[in-house]
Amino acid sequence: MSTLNHTNAPTQEAIQELHKALNRHVATWSVLYTKLHYFHWYVKGPNFFTLHAKFEELYNEATANLDTIAERLLAIGGRPAATLKEHLQLSAIQESAGEQTADDMVKSVIADFKTITVELANGMEAAEAAQDKATEDLLNGLREEVDKHIWMLTAYLG
Repeated sequence: MSTLNHTNAPTQEAIQELHKALNRHVATWSVLYTKLHYFHWYVKGPNFFTLHAKFEELYNEATANLDTIAERLLAIGGRPAATLKEHLQLSAIQESAGEQTADDMVKSVIADFKTITVELANGMEAAEAAQDKATEDLLNGLREEVDKHIWMLTAYLG
């Protein structure tokens, strides 16, 4: 019979902080999804076809990330933010500011992805404090994807 050492169990505070961090991710990916959809619809110029397709690829990925994080939050006993109002309040990024050039759209997405990398690092720290290796791994995998997008979009701008 194995003995569990309860003195090393995560605190309720650590678990709640992880839930908050994951909810911030849910909100941020939701706002990014909407922003990318906006860019997809309104991009103009000589790179329309390239960016129209890229923004669609990215918003599809954003919705998948949103769902994955929300489901993980549910699996560990949390409650994902599920309204647009909550998403706008909790998000680490802002909605689109309106009409922008194609290059400004790309710069905005790069800036958002850089913000998300900081949030992912914060989430991984919260997961570590809550002794939740699976969530830490999930967020680390997302970090790898986001880093690649930053590199590719920055290369696109030259």
